[in-house]
Amino acid sequence: VQLVESGGGSVQAGGSLNLTCAARWHFYSPHCLGWFRQAPGKDREGVAAIYTGDDETYYADSVKGRFTISLDNAKTTLSLQMSNLTPEDTAVYYCAASTTWGLMSYIQSRGMESSDFDGWGQGTQVTVS
Repeated sequence: VQLVESGGGSVQAGGSLNLTCAARWHFYSPHCLGWFRQAPGKDREGVAAIYTGDDETYYADSVKGRFTISLDNAKTTLSLQMSNLTPEDTAVYYCAASTTWGLMSYIQSRGMESSDFDGWGQGTQVTVS
């Protein structure tokens, strides 16, 4: 799978940004797509995920109510709408894909883990000041 993020940038606290991820796969379509972020000196954090079958979503508590993950009808463009941003949201944001069956049920019970995902984008920087 090939994943290419875009839409990062700098914004003032309270502002909004929309990230997109163009997804292409050749043999197996992903069952789950998600967004992770990694701030300097911190572990990578899963913030939102979506099941490609029925658009079931998951959000980390840190972004719930502020971020919205969505997938277009063609299942090729993943979006993350971010609003009411704070400096704590500053990080490199990564798009990720997983071909694991049933992953969303695990994510709903214990959150997102990097090891769940086997395809990654190059990342896009989001800076909130």
